Amino acid sequence: MIQPSTFRIFLLVMLICAVVVFICLYFVRAGYGMLRDGKWGPQINNKLGWVLMEAPVFIVMCILCFCSPRRDDAVCLVFFGLFQLHYLNRSFIYPLLLKGHSTMPIGIIVMGVVFNILNACMQGGWIFYFAPENYYTTAWLTSPQFIIGTLVFFTGMAINIHSDHVIRNLRKPGDTKHYLPQKGMFRYVTSANYFGEIVEWTGFAILTWSAAGAVFAIWTFANLVPRSDAIYKRYHEMFAEELKEKPRKRIIPFIY
Repeated sequence: MIQPSTFRIFLLVMLICAVVVFICLYFVRAGYGMLRDGKWGPQINNKLGWVLMEAPVFIVMCILCFCSPRRDDAVCLVFFGLFQLHYLNRSFIYPLLLKGHSTMPIGIIVMGVVFNILNACMQGGWIFYFAPENYYTTAWLTSPQFIIGTLVFFTGMAINIHSDHVIRNLRKPGDTKHYLPQKGMFRYVTSANYFGEIVEWTGFAILTWSAAGAVFAIWTFANLVPRSDAIYKRYHEMFAEELKEKPRKRIIPFIY
């Protein structure tokens, strides 16, 4: 049986890794999506790639829940439901809505699978195994941190889903050109979908008020902020005049 002290060390290692990844991603671009460069191994269908990459976290969380003595705890199930709501969309709905015939490299998928499984162990481990007994009583559901965190979580989810919708509908059928997104939060940042995801997991960290949730929020920031910088630079290469007329930030409105 894993001890709480071991779990704390695991969280610390994940936090250190997030800092390293944050620095490295400013020098090494993750080659998928519009930054695809062919350097990350063989390519497979983008829809299949997203399912293979994101579904493991959904499955592992289900296993951790089912095997836990806390599987009937109301607060734990609420946390579980919120977490799984995101990954139900990301693993099974989002890929089916993707248009075109894009591909994703195997290398990116493998790294995504590894992180997602580790993250499921972080979140599921805390919620179902390592949170102190009686830490999450039903009174938690009316606490300020849960209410505020849930509002932040759903705000971020709404921004993320709407931004994905905007990106999907930039092209008409058969069109393969790139376009600068203009609607929703894209009026303020060039990576509105990533901004929404950062807000979403910040909300989750608040509503669980946990170190595990905080480490995931930091990982989300560490992964997506450098990527938003790379996308920002690519957009400036492709749409210099448009961005000169309507300047916007990378990922955090009015700040960065």
